[in-house]
Order: sequence, then C-alpha cells, then structure tokens
Amino acid sequence: MGGQLAKEQEQLKNLNFSEKELQKLYKNFSKIDKDKSGMLEPEEFFDIPELAQNPLVRRVIAVLDKNKDGNISFLEFVQGLNSLSAGASQEDKLRFAFQIYDINNDGFISNGELFTVLKMMVGSNLNDVQLQQLVDRTIIKADEDFDGKISFEEFCKMVKDLDVVEKLTINC
Repeated sequence: MGGQLAKEQEQLKNLNFSEKELQKLYKNFSKIDKDKSGMLEPEEFFDIPELAQNPLVRRVIAVLDKNKDGNISFLEFVQGLNSLSAGASQEDKLRFAFQIYDINNDGFISNGELFTVLKMMVGSNLNDVQLQQLVDRTIIKADEDFDGKISFEEFCKMVKDLDVVEKLTINC
C-alpha cells in the first residue's frame, strides 16, 4: 500500500497544478464526496445541479475513470482536470474531447459512437433519421483516409475552427 501511495504522490507532482491548487482541488473533491469514501461515485456528480443537467456527464465520468472501477479517485480527478488546466497543451485538451466520443477507446470515432454521443447532446431535438444524416455528413467530411471512422488527427482538423481548446480550459 505504501508503494502505491508514493506512486500517486509522484504522479501528483507531474501535474500542472501548484501545491495550493491541489489543496483547493482536494477540498472541492471532498465536498463532492458526500459519503466520504475517498472516491466519487457517479451519483455524487449528479448531486451538483450544474452537472445534473449536462447530458455528457456520464461520458466525462467514463473518461476520468482510468481504471474502469466505476468510481473516480482523487488522482483520476486531478489527472482529468490536468488535461483541461491552463498549463495543459492544446493536444491534451483535444485528446480529452476526443475521448468523450471514442466510447470503446480504440483510438477512432465510429459512426455509431458519434451517433451515441450526439444523441446524448441533442436528446429529442432531432429524430434518429435526422441525427443519422448529420452523423453521416460529419464522418464523410472529416474522414480524409476513407476508412469510415474519424482518427484523432482527423478530429483535430475537424474542430480546429471551433475554439474547443478555449472552451476546455479551466482555471483553479
């Protein structure tokens, strides 16, 4: 157990956050951790009114949950936020956004994955036929190598004019 703790402390040092910012993040993490388990369960995220209304919260939780145990540890929490910090690279921020869409984590956004995530976002504002047409047009436009899916590089080109990086920057 001691070796694991030392490893986590070392990983915390390699982040873009100062000691003071990490303390602030831990304080916020502890506020969300209602049952004081030291882990954030998905239900605890939904207790936050701003997040409860966000259709992508489950996808963000899945991206943060690196060990796929269904909960978010403090280390997973700050590593995820690190990708969105002011000190993170543009590539880190775009990779985080890409992971929201890459549900099976294979390094590509398939037609089905894009449909699933956009369905979360648009809800019933578009019917499934309209949404599928949008997905198909998006894949055709972004898919430069004609393999039927969107790679990370193709994703970056597709979103380059959408100020995604600025929208994905948090300040502590």
